[in-house]
Amino acid sequence: MSLAGMAEHSSALFARCFGQPPAVIAAAPGRVNLIGEHTDYNDGFVLPMAIERYTVMAAERTGDRQVTLHSLTTGETATFSLRQPLERGQPSWSNYVRGVIAGFQARGVKVPGFHAVIDSSVPFGGGVSSSAALEISAATVLEGLTGTRLGPVEKALLCQKAEHDFAGVPCGIMDQFTLVFAQADHALLLDCRSRVATSVPMTDKAVTVLVINTNVRHKLADGEYAKRRAQCETAARFLNVSTLRDATSEALATASGKLEAVAARRARHVLSENERTVQAARAIQSGDWPTVGKLMYASHASLRDDYEVSCRELDTVVEVAQGLGPGDGVFGCRMTGAGFGGCAVCLVQTGAVQHVTRRIDEAYELKTGTQASIFSSRPSGGVRVLKGERGSVKRET
Repeated sequence: MSLAGMAEHSSALFARCFGQPPAVIAAAPGRVNLIGEHTDYNDGFVLPMAIERYTVMAAERTGDRQVTLHSLTTGETATFSLRQPLERGQPSWSNYVRGVIAGFQARGVKVPGFHAVIDSSVPFGGGVSSSAALEISAATVLEGLTGTRLGPVEKALLCQKAEHDFAGVPCGIMDQFTLVFAQADHALLLDCRSRVATSVPMTDKAVTVLVINTNVRHKLADGEYAKRRAQCETAARFLNVSTLRDATSEALATASGKLEAVAARRARHVLSENERTVQAARAIQSGDWPTVGKLMYASHASLRDDYEVSCRELDTVVEVAQGLGPGDGVFGCRMTGAGFGGCAVCLVQTGAVQHVTRRIDEAYELKTGTQASIFSSRPSGGVRVLKGERGSVKRET
């Protein structure tokens, strides 16, 4: 369904459920990270783009202090009161919205009770930022309901804190910043230390991004994410730097044999991935797609071997894509997201999209016994208001 169709569907359902049309409708895209994985919380570089999949939230104030959230994706409804301090609750996805509301309240904003209908085409748990899409769309809706406009950086940081505090995920800034700053037909080179976001043109319509959802998520994913972050902090302390962004390959080589082997491998990935990400941005800028592809494969190998966050299913997708190669229209492929399942991202010639999709789909099912979900996307714009009250929220792109 198109974004316009999702908005119309959400609005119609809202009217049926609550007896009036919504006052505010906001949409935030998912994102796929082309390269630069597990570097954001190390103050490094990332190169994501927003995708043409969206989370849409339609909402209107109520006369009480209750919040009712209905998800069309899960079929679940969450109801909670604003009369006492917000806490985590069930269903678990509601915590992303609870955290955003808490962020507004912490700024002294009086959040009214409201009803909301949420719909999403962003794959859940696939490493394409479904959580941040929900957070950013919720924050944008709250801007409309309260008349309080946040700056883009403030909005991104509020939503990041919501994920830390209410979902318990110590994520970096990449997801939220991407959904706020993304521009259509551009990737985003984000310096996670300075928070400077530089748009990188991807206007070549001859190149398309495929997102391959393995439809597998291994249970150890969340705990291992926190463990990797702690291992990076251990390596940084040993190298006497505040974060691995300040470390050098020479210093890491000198520490070889003294630093714990696992921490050294984690650091080696971060340092090499930062270099690959900056190189990939330059290659995209110049339209050097074969170089981008080589960097993507090197990134996946590093994530598989040094960072150890890949899995059999992700490796299978990358191996199939690499086996097809440039002759079948594939430039490069790598896992994307936290790992242990979720999605891979593949850069292909636009004219070969159907052929590559079919070949990966067939080979993946044959090798794993699981069906993949595959979709293509051009770089999308970021969060936007589809319907807003006059004088409250302006359209964002």
